[in-house]
Amino acid sequence: MPKKNLKKGIFITFEGPEGCGKSTHSKLMADFLRKQGYKVVYTREPGGTKLGDKIRGVLLKSKRIDISPLTEMLLFEASRAELLKEVIKPALLAKKLVITDRFNAATLVYQGYAGGVSLKDIKRVESVSIKGIKPDLTIVLDIGAEEGLRKIHWGRKDRMESKKISFHRKVRRGYLDLAGKHKKTIKIIKTRKIKSETFKEVKRKVMNVIQRYKTTE
Repeated sequence: MPKKNLKKGIFITFEGPEGCGKSTHSKLMADFLRKQGYKVVYTREPGGTKLGDKIRGVLLKSKRIDISPLTEMLLFEASRAELLKEVIKPALLAKKLVITDRFNAATLVYQGYAGGVSLKDIKRVESVSIKGIKPDLTIVLDIGAEEGLRKIHWGRKDRMESKKISFHRKVRRGYLDLAGKHKKTIKIIKTRKIKSETFKEVKRKVMNVIQRYKTTE
């Protein structure tokens, strides 16, 4: 497969409530695009760097540590700032496709809508941490809170997944509200029972964006 070039770097993020399939579909999309000849960088949040992976351990694995939503937000933003500096920004400058399993929408939803931190405060910190670098497309895979959590084995639930069902319902409502306010860049896709049907819709949305920035071959 010949290599395909882009006019600019493209940044695509995958979001959604727990159990929605965002990790599965983001990886499927990255693999599909590589097979099509695109240069793809795949990463995740929190994590993606040595520092980010350490922060991930604190945020997701430390169930016995009481972390306030405000502190969570600051830790996520710290991890994000490092990921942007080390991975995302260099890849975009090199005109690559960047696919991320979660990004800034997750902080607005989890720590803001569900956690109670002021969205204004989150955006103020975000203005420093991401410095205007925003996704060209955010795919939100939508699933009911109860249904999504049923897909996760109880013994494997991380700190976020272990929060109360009321929290997860707020997460879902937050994503839907964000999508309603940013219809051009945030697209909702219902998670279907058959994975290939969900991925078909994911692929359609992603390729629509890529088409805008393809160079003539």
